[in-house]
Amino acid sequence: MSAKGYWIGRVDVHDLEAYKDYVEANAAAFEKYGAKFLVRGGQFENPEGTSRARNVVLEFESYDKAIECYHSDEYKKALDIRTKTGVSEADMVIVEGWGG
Repeated sequence: MSAKGYWIGRVDVHDLEAYKDYVEANAAAFEKYGAKFLVRGGQFENPEGTSRARNVVLEFESYDKAIECYHSDEYKKALDIRTKTGVSEADMVIVEGWGG
């Protein structure tokens, strides 16, 4: 079994309607790179540090695929929607790990 890659994102959405355009746009990149949502929103507790309103975890078959997806032209189009229009603010980390 080899290590997988994960995106861990924490997001504050400022414009929910415009954020839907980001979600629609990111689908092409996620399909191309085999992303699988493990966590998308939901109830959470933040016992330490800071938090944002929305938490997301995506799994990729490898760390390299996770990195490639983030830097792909397909994801750049989606990222531009989310960041350049003030739709949301996010913290993102891409990590190598061993999934279950």
